[in-house]
Amino acid sequence: MGLGIGNSGDPAQAAGSSRIPNPESRPLTLVYGGTFDPIHNGHLAIARAARDAFGVPVRLMPAADPPHRPAPGADAQQRCAMLALAIADTPGLLLDLHELRRAQARPGVASYSIDTVRELRAELGADAPLALLIGSDSFVGFSGWREWRALLEAAHLIVADRAGSGWERAVPAELAQAVAGRWADTPQALTRAPGGRLWCLRQPLRSESASLVRARIAAGEDWAALLPAPVAAYIRDHGLYAPGAAPAG
Repeated sequence: MGLGIGNSGDPAQAAGSSRIPNPESRPLTLVYGGTFDPIHNGHLAIARAARDAFGVPVRLMPAADPPHRPAPGADAQQRCAMLALAIADTPGLLLDLHELRRAQARPGVASYSIDTVRELRAELGADAPLALLIGSDSFVGFSGWREWRALLEAAHLIVADRAGSGWERAVPAELAQAVAGRWADTPQALTRAPGGRLWCLRQPLRSESASLVRARIAAGEDWAALLPAPVAAYIRDHGLYAPGAAPAG
């Protein structure tokens, strides 16, 4: 089933239209959540592309540690520290601690994206445009997220496309039907409603992934070039992801 994605052109061209004043437009809050275990150059490329396409800051929000078991790689404090190092000198990329603070206030309770969106919605107001930036692989599994239909109504989705990955063909029929007619042609469309629309963020295919970084470190292979230098230094200093390293937590 085709997804009907309309914005097939250059994001830079679409970004130009997003800055045309419109009386119906309102500032967009753009959140990029993830485990970031660790944050790598691919994550940062996606965040910068979204920042440039929409002309607004991108709030990078690290996920909380899973309850009742040790974090599989770095713990939340370490992932947060690496994220702060990665974006320290990058304008328009911000660290958002909403999920970590909620986890501290409710220890042992699982945290879901719908909880974060409802918390942000309460702060921003019912009419403020709010968007979640997610990877295309996450979007393919979106119908498995908790209260995904409510989440789709409460916020926009910006799907980071990996050109040539063929993710569109892997979208389940139920999800494809749910998003039919919701794809926007320009970023500007997402500023005219609080949620419920989708936009495809086109970008070149990149090879970095957190699992690749962890695997290379564990195997003793070259890995530092996949990360910002301060993050690589932090990993070395703390012995993260190395063979025999104790689980975080």
